Amino acid sequence: MRPLMAFALVILASFPAAAWNRGQVTTFAVLPAGATGPEGIEVDSEGNVYVATFGFNTKGPVAGPGQLYVFDEEGTLVRQVSVQGSTSHLLGLRFQPRTHKLLVIDFGGSKVFDVDPGTGASKVFMTVPAANATMAGLNDITFDKKGNVYVSDSFEGVVWKTGQDGGEASKWVDSGLLRTTGVPPFGANGLRFNKKEDALFVANTGADTIIKVAVQADGSAGKAEVFTNSIDGADGVIVDEDDNLWVAANQADEIVVVDPSGKAIAKLGDFDGIAAGSPIHLLFPASLRFLGEDLVVTNLALDLRLFGLAGSVDSEWCAQVSRYTIARVRVQRRE
Repeated sequence: MRPLMAFALVILASFPAAAWNRGQVTTFAVLPAGATGPEGIEVDSEGNVYVATFGFNTKGPVAGPGQLYVFDEEGTLVRQVSVQGSTSHLLGLRFQPRTHKLLVIDFGGSKVFDVDPGTGASKVFMTVPAANATMAGLNDITFDKKGNVYVSDSFEGVVWKTGQDGGEASKWVDSGLLRTTGVPPFGANGLRFNKKEDALFVANTGADTIIKVAVQADGSAGKAEVFTNSIDGADGVIVDEDDNLWVAANQADEIVVVDPSGKAIAKLGDFDGIAAGSPIHLLFPASLRFLGEDLVVTNLALDLRLFGLAGSVDSEWCAQVSRYTIARVRVQRRE
């Protein structure tokens, strides 16, 4: 077991029944002036943090290309690159385990790019069939042990699949449980396999659910069912070595940790206002990764009224943000 995961499990195991410690939340990094809301996040083997921005500020969408920011493990900006050929609306990003390519979702272009994180040079890695391209809302990326690539589609309620080398994706699962009429209007979002890879867990943001999709012996999708309910705005998902799911609840401004039975065993972080134009702690958290003994979390701070929707409980706070942030959440032992 990796030291980080062992640490996380010891910390969670120390919580008394029916109680949790929300941990210590600080600001890991402030994005440069003019940056839009950060959504996707990734951490490399050396602790560098990669952040893709969604292309919306408090006034609405900005023009492309999409922006990628790289920070060192202390939160110092190393570089900013433009992702060539992309729209401004980037979402999930992951390093491929085998090839180490940085795959970045262009939500606005309905495709996935293979991006050089040093220069921003890119080439198309994955597309969806032409009949789906105008409707797709590609959101997050995960991989199985064979190297296959899985991408969630928030608008079509689909998980797309390609082989390690990309190309045109095919539908791996298509389910009404991965669609939504709720708020925010995103269905399938963060997704991760459990340790045995006999199940894929997919957040449905607008339905506030985590969906469990069984994996058949031949790798095909089996039954989809609700794994757990009531995670308010379930967004990004990661899974630790003990199959606990760590979920960014973007409408509750917290991280919810659930065990393999679907029971909440921790809730981390909270919102504590705006200072100097930046969120204090968590505001519309979207994606998360482990960094050493901490979590790093993107504060998307997205005002849903920009999309013609009714405001959420956070909308007026999000409208005050002028500098976007990455939060650091330290899980602390309850003494």
